[in-house]
Amino acid sequence: MQTKSLAEEIGKLQEITATLRGENGCPWDKEQDHQTLIPYLIEESQEVIEAILKNDDELLKEELGDLLFQVVFHARLAEERHSFNLGEVAKNVSDKLIFRHPHVFRPEELTLSSSQEVLENWEKIKDKEKKKSNDSSIFSNIPENFSSLLKAEKYQKKAAKVGFDWKNISDVQGKVREEMEEFLAEFGRVKANGSNQVSIEEEFGDLLFSLVNLGRHLGISSESALTRTNAKFKKRFQYIEQTLKSRGKTPKESDLKEMDRLWNEAKKSET
Repeated sequence: MQTKSLAEEIGKLQEITATLRGENGCPWDKEQDHQTLIPYLIEESQEVIEAILKNDDELLKEELGDLLFQVVFHARLAEERHSFNLGEVAKNVSDKLIFRHPHVFRPEELTLSSSQEVLENWEKIKDKEKKKSNDSSIFSNIPENFSSLLKAEKYQKKAAKVGFDWKNISDVQGKVREEMEEFLAEFGRVKANGSNQVSIEEEFGDLLFSLVNLGRHLGISSESALTRTNAKFKKRFQYIEQTLKSRGKTPKESDLKEMDRLWNEAKKSET
């Protein structure tokens, strides 16, 4: 069986998308615009991440296809209003990658021998791009719709690039301890006096921010770490649900002692 070329397969996907949007296409697809597709773009991105965490190549192939369809769909919407097309999207990212990797595509101009040197040069290139765009803040290119954890990490990295950062890991650890003490103290005040709940939320936010900073200094992405932990929690609790179901029970009909024992069983099965 002869496999179609990449260009043929992408072309076929473009044709399908155009048909769905065409006069005799799908009513739902014809009603969509960039704004209405945002939830689906987020959903497909998250499902790609879940497939990666499951180490499931077949699922990853499927989810990457769904995400690719979102890209093609958005490009089709832009093409319909004569703004840009999928080819221009591909050209734009190709040009950007070539420009940002001079050590690969123009080695006679620049030699970089380590990942750290690559990252430092990447930041220099992005700084030049930022100056051309007349952005007034180092945070200008960080999307507001990023998750709070991801934004915290991005803000910290940007501030660190201009020298606003702890010098060593022990200072960061000290800050985490300080924020924990402040949170617990505020928690005690709220519990004793019934003071403003906003204050304890603020202290909790400061604690989270300091933990993100600690993760950054350790080379850990807080967003990725919490995503993995969420997946782990879900898997273990589903084991509890399935085991209880086999016993003719639901979690509500069980108790904490039994569920905790099943939790530990699920945990042991992972090692």
